[in-house]
Amino acid sequence: MNQATKTPFRVLIVDDERLFARAIGRELERQGIEVELAYTAAEALERVQGSSFGAILLDHKLPDDDGIRIIPTILAQQYSASVIVMTANEAIPNAILAIRLGAEDYLVKQTTLQPFIDAVLEIKRRHDLQRDGRWQDDAATLGLHGRSAPMAAVIEQLRMVGRGADTTVLLTGETGCGKEVAAKVLHAQSAPAGSPFITVDCAAIPGTLVESHLFGHEKGAFTGADRARAGAFEEAGNGTLFLDEVGEMDLATQGKLLRVLESRMFQRVGSVKENKVLARIVAATNRDLLQRVEEGLFRFDLYQRLSVFPIHLPPLRDRGQDVLILADHFVKVFAQKLGVEAFLLPKEVQDRLMAYEFPGNVRELKNVLERASIMAAGGKIELHHLPERLLRSDSAHFLSSRSGIALGFVPGVDTLESLERRLIVQALEHANGVKSEAARLLGISRFQLTRRLEKFRLVQPDSNE
Repeated sequence: MNQATKTPFRVLIVDDERLFARAIGRELERQGIEVELAYTAAEALERVQGSSFGAILLDHKLPDDDGIRIIPTILAQQYSASVIVMTANEAIPNAILAIRLGAEDYLVKQTTLQPFIDAVLEIKRRHDLQRDGRWQDDAATLGLHGRSAPMAAVIEQLRMVGRGADTTVLLTGETGCGKEVAAKVLHAQSAPAGSPFITVDCAAIPGTLVESHLFGHEKGAFTGADRARAGAFEEAGNGTLFLDEVGEMDLATQGKLLRVLESRMFQRVGSVKENKVLARIVAATNRDLLQRVEEGLFRFDLYQRLSVFPIHLPPLRDRGQDVLILADHFVKVFAQKLGVEAFLLPKEVQDRLMAYEFPGNVRELKNVLERASIMAAGGKIELHHLPERLLRSDSAHFLSSRSGIALGFVPGVDTLESLERRLIVQALEHANGVKSEAARLLGISRFQLTRRLEKFRLVQPDSNE
């Protein structure tokens, strides 16, 4: 695409402190960025309905509304925009709420404008990479299979962040949804050829050994250290260090990891020599880290460091026809392993796979098909080769058994949209109006629920949250 035909990157600044807003606007315009200003929430909501923005700087306290409260309404109009909340006072609960509602970051106003300028320029850099359409490698050959919109977004984000050689990435998502595969795809696309991919399972290593496992140790550093040992940071070299289940790390080790991420330097246990971190850090968790922050179990400053570029992997139940694409891939793999020319998946088997919600995600689908492939000696996978839970389930049954919410269907009357709306209403009633609990029952994030409430005009007050 010719540079002259590209859509300009535009920023909306929403702040009733007019001098501050104009000052940021002037600095951004010097960088070639188009800027619009709004001084109230009402003006902001009017602007987002008529224009497209790449980034929105949103003040927390506006004269006519709370800036954080209107984030979902803004994002309902500006799906691709990145929202940065600006505030005069640092308050972790407000920061957590802003991020939960969809903000990318929460910055405190200072005497310098540079943090805001830097944040916008980083967002613009990512937008430029996405628009240029680079990194056309076939992610499927690297392990990520699927053509659904949620997976297309994940693959595009991996391509985008692949351009930043040492940008820290946080992969989130349920157990079994493919976080380690995504990390390996990123490594294959961006790390030097032949460089190491080192995995550390933070949940499997005893707390007393995590520091040694990460940073290494010298001989005699502690009881049992009979020889020097390199840690994961050293072993990763200029490749990728994958910190799996980082949410399980104890607070003491979190503090040490934070210092390493900030300085890009580390020391072996028992040594004063500093070593430079060369590897890209990719962390993954199936936990809600912001909830862990609220519970005092995870450091907010470490969360911010890890989530420089967050990527959420969708659960399999949100990926539609990807279930069959993955199934086709897995049965081909198992056919080759078992020496069978090919395994057939009849329509009735495909229908069962599509009807099941797969709480174990891609990993569960793979296990189901491996078992079925072993049983299907004749090369055809039949219904009786599937586990009992798939044969007696459908989507409504699964949702009802998982959440305790009854979901009826009226043929000729109900549509998918009406069923979704009714399920959300019932979940809110079941949770006494508490959105976080309703989201848990539905198996979605609170932010996803908020988006759906906006879509169906079911906005609930937050007084009971």
